[in-house]
Amino acid sequence: MAELGTMAVIVALILAVYGISITFAGFKFQNDRWILSGKRATLAIPIALGLATLVLVLAFLNNDFSIKYVAQHSSLSMPRIYTWVAFYAGNEGSLLFVAFSLSFVSAIAISRSKISTGNHFAATNLVLLLIIGFFVLVLSVLANPFSQLPSTPVDGKGINPLLTHPGMFIHPPLIMTGLIIIAIPFSNAMGALISGQIDDQWVDSGRFWGLIAWSMLGIGLLLGAWWAYTILGWGGYWAWDPVENAAFMPWLGMTAFIHSIMVQKRRGMFRLWNIVLINISFSLGAFGIFINRGGPVPSVHSFGASTLGWVFLIFLGITVLGSFGIFFYRLAYLKSKTSLESYMSRESSFLVNNLLLLSVAFITLWGVVFPLISELWTGTTLTVGEPFFNKLNGPLLLVLIVLMGVGPLLPWRRSTRKSVINALAIPLLITLVFFVTLLLYKIHKPVALISFTASFFVLASISQEWVRGSISLSKSGGHHNYLISFIKLLSGNRPRYGGYIVHIGIVLLAFGIIGSQFYNLEKDVILSPGQTATIGNYQIKFSGTTTVPFNDRTERTALMEVSKNGTLVTRINAWQALYPSFSMLSTRAAIHSTPKEDIYIMFSELQPDGKSAVFRLLINPLVWWMWVAGPFVILGTLLALWPISRKNIQIETS
Repeated sequence: MAELGTMAVIVALILAVYGISITFAGFKFQNDRWILSGKRATLAIPIALGLATLVLVLAFLNNDFSIKYVAQHSSLSMPRIYTWVAFYAGNEGSLLFVAFSLSFVSAIAISRSKISTGNHFAATNLVLLLIIGFFVLVLSVLANPFSQLPSTPVDGKGINPLLTHPGMFIHPPLIMTGLIIIAIPFSNAMGALISGQIDDQWVDSGRFWGLIAWSMLGIGLLLGAWWAYTILGWGGYWAWDPVENAAFMPWLGMTAFIHSIMVQKRRGMFRLWNIVLINISFSLGAFGIFINRGGPVPSVHSFGASTLGWVFLIFLGITVLGSFGIFFYRLAYLKSKTSLESYMSRESSFLVNNLLLLSVAFITLWGVVFPLISELWTGTTLTVGEPFFNKLNGPLLLVLIVLMGVGPLLPWRRSTRKSVINALAIPLLITLVFFVTLLLYKIHKPVALISFTASFFVLASISQEWVRGSISLSKSGGHHNYLISFIKLLSGNRPRYGGYIVHIGIVLLAFGIIGSQFYNLEKDVILSPGQTATIGNYQIKFSGTTTVPFNDRTERTALMEVSKNGTLVTRINAWQALYPSFSMLSTRAAIHSTPKEDIYIMFSELQPDGKSAVFRLLINPLVWWMWVAGPFVILGTLLALWPISRKNIQIETS
């Protein structure tokens, strides 16, 4: 079985080398037959890598411990349901997943292309094949997941306990796939530059794949926050960890790109800027893979050592130097068709949005690389903690929230001061009422008050756009069924209103972050069975523990009762499990979640008497809304991606 997997990877490498060679020759000598042959190579690579993926999955299912990777990440006691998670638990498997996913998505992108010949297509395919070829080469030479052990062990080590979580079935694949999908718009842009056919034909494809990459990274980050919240035991969900930041930075870059590309599509502007943005985003994605798979900095998300850092550092260097070298070579041809006509326009708001997003990305980048620079320069490793990121990025993210409310109200091209005031008047008035309501409910912390108000302003702004649009469409249709008008409004301009739904998701996420950061309560207590602790208006009773042995672990569960003002609310269990093979104590928080607040109980440790235990108790307001944000982001993205087969409905709303 191992030989079949290795052979499949080698076949994929041969196809990649052939595809690169024949596509380059077809590009150089203007030979469409060779270019078409290169396309066929791109379409064949995922078949070979798919076979390799299948072989590795079957090796896990069959407990084939003769394969080193299977022995390292599986065991006889591991539930078969975690086979998929174990598949990408280490470097070799995750790189196979990345290579297969990239080749599969590339094949789809190439198949969807309206052209299959010509220099632009050839150059785009060539860039994709070079990226695919890099990962397959690493798999073949440095990280073969099918390497065999000299002798077959009776049992394997097993899967890392931190990975035995429902979120791990989706979180890593979304992050990895989101990072590699950035290669599609990047290759399209590079293809335009290399071929010299620098027009706007890559814009639609760039937006389509950019949205998919952006949404996958966003949902992946949210699932990662949920994983951290439930399993790491500190009661939080985001700590500006290097691996978190490795996905967050390209997400910021792609957020800027998918907004900016709309301006190029609508007005023919920002052509040069959009190339810069996709270059930055892909470079940040390459940096993210370097952080994830190279392991240059310690992280709570690191589950094993890596010796591949230098390989991904070279890949990152080639990516940055190559992409920006080509960019500067073609710089003279990247002039936009039009220019900004007014600072009070939607185009200007998009530009400010881009600059703010990149500022957050580069502040975050500095926080990630500073410990590396410090160690290289002084020999001392320094850490950059949450206060650095919160202090510098917090104000910028707040301004971005405000801009989410202002931008949609600004017209394209130009506006007058009077028209802007008229557009802002009603949302500002509604927001003022909300502000006063917050004061009445004793929300007095200045930063929280401002942040809540700014976030609500976005909702007021979006609501005005929807109401005005529905009324206008209803009047033009000669009826008064506003629900039908609203549905037609959404379907008539899906990218715009899908974006609004995504913005609502971002606002809900902001509400959850603000509430839990500024108004949480925390308490560490020691309780004996039958004792009760109080936090806020809640009483937490410890009823005792149960212990259950398993083949690979011993689980101890703390039975808890949660009451509010003397009335029983719920019974929940917090547990911890000791994994001897990993010398690790894994935990799961007991969480009772409502739209208002979460009751969070972490079973920290059992006392020496074997009866009393240490618990961390928290009340985290509004966290529930963070998880609700995910469906809004998914729904809005799907609506924005839904093809429009008819002319957009144009609604005058100002």
